[in-house]
Amino acid sequence: MPLYFGMFISLAAYQLGIQLKKRWKLAILNPLLAAIIVVIAFLKLTGIPYAKYNEGACYLSYFLTPATVCLAIPLYKQLALLKKNFAAVMAAITAGVAASALSVFAMALVFKLPNAYYVSFLPKSITTAIGMEVSKEAGGVVTVTIVCIILTGIFGNMTAELVFRLLKVKEPIAKGLALGTAAHAIGTSKALELGEIEGAMSSLSIAVAGLMTVAVAPLMAGLI
Repeated sequence: MPLYFGMFISLAAYQLGIQLKKRWKLAILNPLLAAIIVVIAFLKLTGIPYAKYNEGACYLSYFLTPATVCLAIPLYKQLALLKKNFAAVMAAITAGVAASALSVFAMALVFKLPNAYYVSFLPKSITTAIGMEVSKEAGGVVTVTIVCIILTGIFGNMTAELVFRLLKVKEPIAKGLALGTAAHAIGTSKALELGEIEGAMSSLSIAVAGLMTVAVAPLMAGLI
């Protein structure tokens, strides 16, 4: 099997997802979600082991960190706006991180989750690159963390506009902060679709929420 076969399949599946979204314009047809389903179906139908597929697909992971860093560009363009609203921005991100951690804690109590799964869920709202390390350090199951992070991002991306309409959220800064804090990079892709200000604030939220979660997760991990 060619070395980059897995990468080719992944990119082709994602491109298919983009075309489906453009064709039918349905929130459920998120390109990333569609790509995941297509790749799983392809591997099942062809019988190709995941390990073989990942030999080529793993190279896509190398671009994850640089892609996240590039999100600083729209933030730099809105630096004056950030300085003007700095206190409100930091308060919003802090509230978002606290809400995420406490909701996972409450869920763990209700469903009596073992500590390993509880700490695996804690980094669900931060970018994968940071979330994997947080989970690993806390003794979580990294694969579960990755799944949670991806599903959280996709759900946030899909439902953001509906939630904003229902709650009558019209302020671009608020939309961006909500998407970045709750749905990390996948949410930020939606924020960039909504506007430049939304994208900039969401980019900031990814970094700040990630750092806050790194500090908060060890404290929360010891509660269960």
